[in-house]
Amino acid sequence: MPDPAQRVVPTVNNAAVEPRALPVDGVLFDLDGTLADTAPDLAAALNRVRSERGLEPLPLARLRPYASHGARGLLGAGMGILPDHQHYEGLRDAFLDQYAAALCVESALFAEVAALLDAIEARSLRWGIVTNKATRFTAPLLEALGLASRARAIVCGDTTPHAKPHPAPLLHAALQLGIAPARCVYVGDAERDVIAGVAAGMPTIVARYGYIEPQDAPEGWPASGSIDTPGGLLRWLPQHPGTSPGSLSDRQAPRADTPRR
Repeated sequence: MPDPAQRVVPTVNNAAVEPRALPVDGVLFDLDGTLADTAPDLAAALNRVRSERGLEPLPLARLRPYASHGARGLLGAGMGILPDHQHYEGLRDAFLDQYAAALCVESALFAEVAALLDAIEARSLRWGIVTNKATRFTAPLLEALGLASRARAIVCGDTTPHAKPHPAPLLHAALQLGIAPARCVYVGDAERDVIAGVAAGMPTIVARYGYIEPQDAPEGWPASGSIDTPGGLLRWLPQHPGTSPGSLSDRQAPRADTPRR
């Protein structure tokens, strides 16, 4: 049987798809680059590793596009080291230790996310988080961001035997929500998020405001659609009884929300 994570799907221009209310009861989010701007702390950890080796720090703007890819992406962009390099494991462990020691100093929810989650809950939709970040980093980060007690499902990179792009984490999250996968939408900023969502039978939305690498072409990923701001997701969600229609315009924050310390 072929690996479901490698299912071939047609290419579409998701940026050209007009928003419409999807028939869903749940919303699942990627974490880094979708709900939270964690790039500053990830880049700072990488720069501490560089400093220990006598290297100058790199600007955040150079490292930000690779933040969704964790240690592998940041070590590749910041150290020129790939997983097959003989020193990769040692550098990876050093990076992860540095990150664990200071993982929510500058990290914050993206602007509009707090109001978006309020609106999702007001529409009686359940929501959760599916990330490839390991539990030892995810749990304290979500506590610091004030999301741990609100999310109805939290699935980390080590929760199931497979990580994204395999659909197993998304299927596990749908089970936690108590909602059929086809009635959940998954929102993420990486191609693996879309591949995982499609393989799980979920509609998917690309978070174009997230950590998109320069060589990426997210409009060609086989997603149901895309959004340029977190608040744009509301146009893709159904209006459930007891909610008022509209956008986040009257509650929009001008900058990322300050994390709880």
